[in-house]
Amino acid sequence: MQIGIAFPTLELTDPRQVRDFAQEAEHLGFGFLTALEHTLGTRALREGGQDAYTPDMFIHEPMVLFGYLAGLTERIEFVSSILILPQRQTALVARQAAEVDHLSGGRLRLGVGLGNSDVEATGLGTDFHTRGARIEEQVEVMRALWTQRELTYHGRWHHLENSGLTVLPVQQPIPVWFGGGGSARTLERIGRIGDGWIATGPAPERIAAIRAAAVAAGRAADAVGIQGRFTVTGGEPEAWRVEVERWRELGATHLTVNTRGTGSDQAVAHLRVAERFLKEAWA
Repeated sequence: MQIGIAFPTLELTDPRQVRDFAQEAEHLGFGFLTALEHTLGTRALREGGQDAYTPDMFIHEPMVLFGYLAGLTERIEFVSSILILPQRQTALVARQAAEVDHLSGGRLRLGVGLGNSDVEATGLGTDFHTRGARIEEQVEVMRALWTQRELTYHGRWHHLENSGLTVLPVQQPIPVWFGGGGSARTLERIGRIGDGWIATGPAPERIAAIRAAAVAAGRAADAVGIQGRFTVTGGEPEAWRVEVERWRELGATHLTVNTRGTGSDQAVAHLRVAERFLKEAWA
């Protein structure tokens, strides 16, 4: 099981603190760094409730963030956790991902998801209600663009004629992991076409459903990686060790440590908690 760390995007705003966090996380031995995204914050009511991300929140754009950090690090992997793919132009995401992968020497894992804000989707000029079907075609198109110099593709939403990216990624294709998992359809999709699942919490029944869907699609039951996540801020080593073992028993391939909630805009405050976790719960 690989260990990674969540970039505290809501707390670290200064570019120097961003640099220091990523470089020290790599130095401490974390294998990957995750970053969330929202293009728009809103106070409007969305379907099902109030939006959690408002305009006064500072949220780094992950692809730009990873491009910045690619030249400041050497080994750590970058993981979008997650990019709301149906709100973005497919070829442009494929191009940005290829560029980050190229600049980092093949260190990108693209985590994608549907998003849950109809207000944000509308603000970005996209159809919130077709996002599930659209994301499948988007992934298909991106994988084709990453592995073919030139292609012709005609689908429901995408039409490319003798076209290709001007920069191809090191990884062909870039791994695509899915977030979400709140519905049977999403779990089936992850098992059928995903390289992995970015989970928000331990869910044995969801993991079982993903593995069953993988087998039904002719894949191995363990073809889909599992990335867990838990918050260490305010916790103690004994509880951390229990959580690590819990994810290990579920067959997780990756585990993300989250230091959000320190209340500090200094990288060192987050890294101090992360280093304690490594020394007292991971070693």
